[in-house]
Amino acid sequence: MTNKIFCFFALLVSMFSFAQTDSLEVNEIDSLVVEQQLISLDSLHTSFPNSGIYNSEFLEVFWQKLNDLELHQNRKINIVHIGDSHIQADLMTDMLRQKFQERFGNAGLGFVFPYSLAKTNGSSNVRFSSNGNWNSLRNIYPNDGSPVGLSGIALFTNQNDFVIELSVQNQNYHFNHLKIITPGNKTLFELANASKTVVLKSNLPKTITHKIKSGETLSGIAQQYKTTVDKIKKANGLKNNLIRAGASLKIPTRETQPQKIEMTDFIPLDSTPFISEYYYEYQNLENTDKIYLTPNKEHEIFALNGIVLENNQTGVLYHSIGVNGAKYSDYSKYPLFFEQLSVLKPDLIIISLGTNEAFDKLCDQCFYSQLEEFLNTLRSKEPNVPLLLTTPPPSLFKRKYPNHYVETYSSQIINNSLVNRYSVWDLYRALGGNQSMSKLIKQGFIAKDRVHYSSAGYKEQGILLFEALMERYQHHLNQFENK
Repeated sequence: MTNKIFCFFALLVSMFSFAQTDSLEVNEIDSLVVEQQLISLDSLHTSFPNSGIYNSEFLEVFWQKLNDLELHQNRKINIVHIGDSHIQADLMTDMLRQKFQERFGNAGLGFVFPYSLAKTNGSSNVRFSSNGNWNSLRNIYPNDGSPVGLSGIALFTNQNDFVIELSVQNQNYHFNHLKIITPGNKTLFELANASKTVVLKSNLPKTITHKIKSGETLSGIAQQYKTTVDKIKKANGLKNNLIRAGASLKIPTRETQPQKIEMTDFIPLDSTPFISEYYYEYQNLENTDKIYLTPNKEHEIFALNGIVLENNQTGVLYHSIGVNGAKYSDYSKYPLFFEQLSVLKPDLIIISLGTNEAFDKLCDQCFYSQLEEFLNTLRSKEPNVPLLLTTPPPSLFKRKYPNHYVETYSSQIINNSLVNRYSVWDLYRALGGNQSMSKLIKQGFIAKDRVHYSSAGYKEQGILLFEALMERYQHHLNQFENK
């Protein structure tokens, strides 16, 4: 009974806590001593798998599809990786994408989202820009009816004069197939090309015009508008401070305004989209690295849940979905996330969460209860897709105290994996656990906040996971050959 009361209290605290880690800003968390006996993973498991993957037999269907692709080059394999800020920046996952595609073929970049329009960080493989002002909401906040779907972040506007530019930055990911994911699968966006070079900006400096009166000086005008003489001279191309009455000056201000564009600069694609249940798709486009999304004038409110970029080759699509500060319970709040997951046609789902639960100091029973709720909802939509959970990586409270919660969560994830039929890659132990923090710091693998990892650290995690998966895949091939 005491345990239940404690868990209920912990759940209430976590609901009202916003001290979640974010890859843009990490709040310091009070590091109280964990008042519970910690069970070492070594005492729970007599033999740590060489690959670090437990219950790899649950991935058998995935191994078979991967082998079929490798032998016949006749299909696309979709891997969906869901997580928090460790995943949102697409560093670990991009390394996995590269490794899989080097061996099995490059079918495209996969799922992308305009993180920059939501004022947060995203993958370096693609860049988005827009002249519009967009509203956004991450799934870490209470469900207020905002259209939070597959990306875990709602992005919406009621402007009808926007343009979104999608520009692929990596030449390996030119595309000719594009899926658009929206709430209710409404055709809110149309595709277009630009007739000339257009630079889209959402917040241009607002400039006003001042007519010079007799006796006025540049310094006095600058003081009046709370700007500087140099800024006024630069805006007007003045080489000195001489001005004359009756002339007009452009005055730059601190205010901003949306960029006005000419919609005639954009040429709609002469292509009718294929409408599916949860997305609409433009097929067999001219191979490109840039496209524009414009508003369908039949609608008044516009929301985007994500885009999928593919080419016409067989191989692997590695889809990365991450939200800064997210927990299992945050994804569970939004049914649209699970409904739209089928858009990606997953052959394997990898889940990397747990860090933010640890910084909320969620009790281990509460943690696993939320994990199970997430898995149950996921399986109700994707019952036949193999699941691979990764344990959370080591981290420090306040940059110096070991985070023992990730150790107990790792134990929970592994100990319950057999009965709940999912595989586990033990990232916590693969990196050496809490006792390895000094080594990770010396290697330059962990960031200064001691929660997130450096670019090199995330890439190393990607390499470790790929090697672990390939070891078990080779084991599958060996077993098949011996039959």
